[in-house]
Amino acid sequence: MRTALVIGTGLIGTSAALALARRGVVVHLDDHDPEQARTAAALGAGTDKAPDGPVDLAVVAVPPAHVARVLAEAMRGGVARGYLDVASVKGGPRRELESLGLDLTAYIGTHPMSGSEKSGPLAATADLFEGRPWVLTPTQDTDTEVLNLALELVSHCRAVPVVMDADAHDRAVALVSHMPHLVSSMVAARLENAEEAAVRLCGQGIRDVTRIAASDPRMWIDILSANPGPVADLLSEIASDLDETVRALRALQSADEVKRREGSTGIEDVLRRGNAGRARVPGKHGTAPHAYEVVAVLIDDQPGQLARIFADAGMAGINIEDVRIEHATGQQIGLVQLMVEPKAAPVLTAALRERGWSIRQ
Repeated sequence: MRTALVIGTGLIGTSAALALARRGVVVHLDDHDPEQARTAAALGAGTDKAPDGPVDLAVVAVPPAHVARVLAEAMRGGVARGYLDVASVKGGPRRELESLGLDLTAYIGTHPMSGSEKSGPLAATADLFEGRPWVLTPTQDTDTEVLNLALELVSHCRAVPVVMDADAHDRAVALVSHMPHLVSSMVAARLENAEEAAVRLCGQGIRDVTRIAASDPRMWIDILSANPGPVADLLSEIASDLDETVRALRALQSADEVKRREGSTGIEDVLRRGNAGRARVPGKHGTAPHAYEVVAVLIDDQPGQLARIFADAGMAGINIEDVRIEHATGQQIGLVQLMVEPKAAPVLTAALRERGWSIRQ
């Protein structure tokens, strides 16, 4: 791949363009908002000038509702040898393209499983997709050259290619992305009119659950409108679980000992099923979940504190597997939770204490 055209310079399109430009590909940028394309170009993602002739690959990075129209225009204009989109749904756009009577041998639907609650070119980074799954949905009609171009794009972005059927992909993302976003928004909505005294008690748990609720509603309306059926099916199942859980909680208020035991059993059931589901979420590098020990360190909210902790851990020969930061409400301090292999925890604890860090059990 020597040349590419990225149509749509939001978070995903600009991030892909940055990764391609970093690998020496000449990237042309196009957007319905010329100012956004100029912004992406200023960031080093390519040029906002139109290509002189057909490019090797056209990457369509527009909302799902517009994918088919934009792809059809590009394909009819012969702007590239190969075409792909990066929308978060795959079955609908392909069926729309088929209904338009287009030759789809030069097209492949794809979806990088990476993003952010932020949007726009200024949120883009060349490493956004690094180590993340990138779904490819070829059909028996997909040209081998186009599949190879898509694989080359995935490689340049340092993502991990995953081949799936388009409709299977849509059911999967409903489960792992679209439905959780709505649930996160519903939880966050409870905070809107909550008393200030209650909101000030927010800890890491509520921050984790509501983080993705900060995303742009307009973008998510486009996404959910393209995949409503599978999401609705999942929410219906969650609604059933909620009904059962509410009944169990009400039973715990009963004066009847039998009902209280039934309520306790119902709550335990949903919690245990939650444990079982969480255990299936892939861990580091996509491997099976791993049980790490947590070393909690109290830090001041000052520049360089995290760098010092990581440097001290490195001097002790300890690899930090993961990290979380919990900020204290109304205070200039925080708690850094360092996840390490169980056998490394006592070594790291001793090393950090020796270097003056305050360790919390």
